[in-house]
Amino acid sequence: MKRLIAALLACALPTAVLAETLNNATVVTLVKAGVGDEAVIAKIKATPGQFDLSTEQLIALKQQGVSSGVIAAMLATSASAAPGGAPASSIDSPDWRVPHPAGIYLLNGQETAAQMARIDPTTANQTKTGGMLGYMMTGGLASIKMKSVIPNAHARVHAAAARPEFYFYFDEANSSLSHGANTGSFLAGPAVTITSPNEFSLIRFDVKDNRREARVGSFNIAGSKTGVMDKDRIAFSYDRVAPGVFRVRPDADLAPGEYGFLYSMSAGSGSGLYTNGVMSARVFDFAVDR
Repeated sequence: MKRLIAALLACALPTAVLAETLNNATVVTLVKAGVGDEAVIAKIKATPGQFDLSTEQLIALKQQGVSSGVIAAMLATSASAAPGGAPASSIDSPDWRVPHPAGIYLLNGQETAAQMARIDPTTANQTKTGGMLGYMMTGGLASIKMKSVIPNAHARVHAAAARPEFYFYFDEANSSLSHGANTGSFLAGPAVTITSPNEFSLIRFDVKDNRREARVGSFNIAGSKTGVMDKDRIAFSYDRVAPGVFRVRPDADLAPGEYGFLYSMSAGSGSGLYTNGVMSARVFDFAVDR
């Protein structure tokens, strides 16, 4: 009988070893035992893992002495082990390290209540003019102002903070965070790809009835200007947190109102300073609440 039990244990032991699953606690134990980052990373890659990689837990891992390299290996393993072989992604995950479809996201809330809100682009292809009377009365010395118009009086996405935080995910992020998986495209056209927040202008809209307007050009007898005027731009700063991923924040608090990141200003062709008045813009709009 004893020989039978010993034989059963001998058979079961390799299975138990093979069935080992790493978690946050076992990684911390390995690190504190002084195994070394290279060995811990190799162990993570070779062993199935069920890690809690929320923002709160990432901070806790760091506080317990787990290096950035080991944490990155845990994130990479979790991404590659998602069901169906797809990357572990969530469109509203507050963790910028988690793959997100390409686009602009607003981070709202703090800690466990935080989440990303994707801002869908709106195409503004209607342009209004103002100051025509002054232009005519002054023989073209006074400027005619051109305003881009987007429908609806209010944006769908609202920022709770006066100085909101945004994350821009460009096409390069698809390979850097999701290991080559296609998580969406930020293409601006058939031959143009957006690669930096520096290609955008942050502006504030004037609310008019059921629409929003922003000045995007002017012309007079001396010439014309197309695009957002310098004095109408709202300054913002950004830093690159990963290939194709940028953290963006306004340089100062935003007053309550309607705002947007504007891209892809284009004017139609034709004779005259105004080029037939055809202008389009791509706007990622949001509102700042009181």
